[in-house]
Amino acid sequence: MRIRKSLPLAGLLLLLSLALVPAAFAQSATAKVRVVHASPDAPAVDVWVDGSKVLTGVTFFTASSYLDLPAGAHHFQVTPAGAGADKAVIDANATLDAGKAYTVAATGQLANIKPTILVDNLAAPAAGKAHVRVVHASPDAPAVDVKVQGGPTLISNLAFPNASQYLPVDAGTYNLVVTPAGSETVALNLSGTTLEAGKIYDIFAVGLLNGQPKLRVEVTTPPPMTSAMPAGMPSTGGATLPLQLLALAAAALLLTGGGLALQRRAR
Repeated sequence: MRIRKSLPLAGLLLLLSLALVPAAFAQSATAKVRVVHASPDAPAVDVWVDGSKVLTGVTFFTASSYLDLPAGAHHFQVTPAGAGADKAVIDANATLDAGKAYTVAATGQLANIKPTILVDNLAAPAAGKAHVRVVHASPDAPAVDVKVQGGPTLISNLAFPNASQYLPVDAGTYNLVVTPAGSETVALNLSGTTLEAGKIYDIFAVGLLNGQPKLRVEVTTPPPMTSAMPAGMPSTGGATLPLQLLALAAAALLLTGGGLALQRRAR
């Protein structure tokens, strides 16, 4: 499209500045946060930020999309679904740092519910690669190994509620098994999953080994950024902050299911 010569230079500069402001703001003045409800027996909750209800009836297993929240201090509350803010069971102030991305998971059974903060690397994978991270979020399952079926161990002794590093993996179809650490007994047999080039996969082992809901795998695929955001954590006015960060899930809910497999199939 041609720019007409009659358009004043000042107008061009104004249009350019308007186009650049949102990107600059997103990089310098906001944090990216998403929330995962991974507590298998916790009830539905409502979440509040700065006195306003932003999400209603959050249930297991729910993952939010990323929300750009202005950096700085915020007031977070969690209430039983349908209750008012004056019935908050968790109430805290928190300060979020700009330019950082996190997944905040509510983990453990209700009697021992606790926050788990994962530092997210949203850098786009290299050409032909996917990035894969495994999150152990099953409170009664032992530490696990993640193996190629009939082959090598890729992740060793991953214990609740920790996560592996991101693994760069060639795009393709894989077979993978999850076993108790040091054992050959298969706890999860995940096969035939296709990993697409350029995508990031977070693979959550959730539920209960001995109880309901049963142990299963949930997969989320956070969108890569054109450049990686620096890793980091929000500072908080209380130890319960990560659960309050459920309030950051004002964006549309994103649920993706699936499984990952470990042995590369013949193409």
